[in-house]
Amino acid sequence: MKDIYTEIVENRRTNKEFALCIITDKRGSVPRAIGAKMLVYSTGSITGTIGGGKIEKKVIEDAMRSLKTKEPLSIHYDLSRQLQMSCGGSMEVYIEPVMRKNKLYIFGAGHTGRALARRALDFEFEVTIIDDRRDYIEDLDIEGVCKIHSDYQQALQVLPFDDATYITIMTYSHPHDREILTGCLPRPHAYLGMMGSRRKVELTKKMFTDDGVATEQELATVDMPMGIEINADGPDEIAISILAKLISVKNKTKVK
Repeated sequence: MKDIYTEIVENRRTNKEFALCIITDKRGSVPRAIGAKMLVYSTGSITGTIGGGKIEKKVIEDAMRSLKTKEPLSIHYDLSRQLQMSCGGSMEVYIEPVMRKNKLYIFGAGHTGRALARRALDFEFEVTIIDDRRDYIEDLDIEGVCKIHSDYQQALQVLPFDDATYITIMTYSHPHDREILTGCLPRPHAYLGMMGSRRKVELTKKMFTDDGVATEQELATVDMPMGIEINADGPDEIAISILAKLISVKNKTKVK
């Protein structure tokens, strides 16, 4: 069997969600000792074991529930009374959901993109900034930020997208912004936003609906103009307004 610690490291490297289950206490006769560990995935598949049988089935169910709520659990299991297991003891299991990291893609390495990249690192975002201007990428010196110099359409073909992906579009070109938005709309994401004036936004919506690129309902899910309205002035304030919106989405909080 694969070493459970090796699998944890591999899961973190590949950004895979799982729940770590550890026996933290026991009384009487139970299948495994304190410290026994098991990893549970959203599919119900496991690595390791905390004892098999009915107790393991129940812990897997609770671990899958923990992954859905994203909240850790500490549960007491009475093997005899609750599960009618003949061993008759009881055990305490701590279940910790290990969620995927939130990926933030920043299309555009201008002043606002850089300001957003710097601040987002403090809020557990895995930041990637993409720009087709080599000098802008080479000049970017922010530790912890992944830099990609690429044509935007090529970047869209290789970047991984999932429901933990946050996408911010703020290039130097309105056509580029609209091309990126077109490419991102059908991809899975937690957040999709585009920076721009209200005139730019209204023109984009009209162009997309007239050309059949997207419906009004699909465009309504895009945050544009991007960020929370705070009368932001300058790249740093705009970046803060965008980051506030990202955090509100991450925390599933409605912005008033």
